[in-house]
Amino acid sequence: MQAHHVRISTFIHATEDEDKVLEALSTFIPGEIDDEDVNFEVVSTEGYFGNPIKVVTAEIKRSKAVRAFLKHLKSLLTEDDVDYILEHLDEKVDEDGTLYIRFDKQKAYLGEAEVAEGEDVIKVMVKVKAFPMRKESVVKAVEEWLAG
Repeated sequence: MQAHHVRISTFIHATEDEDKVLEALSTFIPGEIDDEDVNFEVVSTEGYFGNPIKVVTAEIKRSKAVRAFLKHLKSLLTEDDVDYILEHLDEKVDEDGTLYIRFDKQKAYLGEAEVAEGEDVIKVMVKVKAFPMRKESVVKAVEEWLAG
């Protein structure tokens, strides 16, 4: 599977240690990707009840780094995670060709990647390259990537 870019994001709540959340996020960024190939952004905002929240986003655009990311991401997935993603693939790919996978933030801090659907997650968004650029083509590309 090829991709245009990857975006990883999560929230840092006021009750959380920012360094620990950033460490959890780093679980998804392989060591061979150069720091300059990852664009980090931290934006402070407010939650629904006025509580302070930070939104952290890491974006990888350079094709070599994106390939390294995809290889790393695939290596993190368990057989159960792959089965779950394949089972729900139609919901995980949008009409614009983006694959969305959510991971448990607490497990990521421990260096584990576990697919999760809760609120306290790290979201991985992969803008897949497919031709023609239709949802069906993207779904097929993801299926082949996960099966390979």
